[in-house]
Amino acid sequence: MFIRYSVIIKPFAERHYLKNFSKKYNRAWAITWRAVCEELQRFDSLLETSIAEVIAKNNSIKIAKIEFRVAGTKESRKSSGNRCIVAVHQATNSVNVLFIYHKNDLGHGNETAQWKQAIKDNYPDYCSLL
Repeated sequence: MFIRYSVIIKPFAERHYLKNFSKKYNRAWAITWRAVCEELQRFDSLLETSIAEVIAKNNSIKIAKIEFRVAGTKESRKSSGNRCIVAVHQATNSVNVLFIYHKNDLGHGNETAQWKQAIKDNYPDYCSLL
């Protein structure tokens, strides 16, 4: 049996690329975001697939990268380049959405290094995990 997590979108995630997705995809984004939130509520089942990858963890917190595709597009999750970085708090059964982006949003260079730096700069609580 899986735990049902509450999904919390952090202000940094909302202020940045989330708005870009909403503007670019309009109605398709609303459908996509609803589906992503439903998947995040069942985070444990996501870990059994190749959609989610745990990047770092300690006793009660996991940082994970989730791949998703926008509804109505013909790309796969992986090739779409759309990613969501979350912090899963097992003590409170919550998933905090830290960062949502398309890999081209980050510019050139190492994608992982760039999103890790964005997390470190904007979420001091998670610096020790990364």
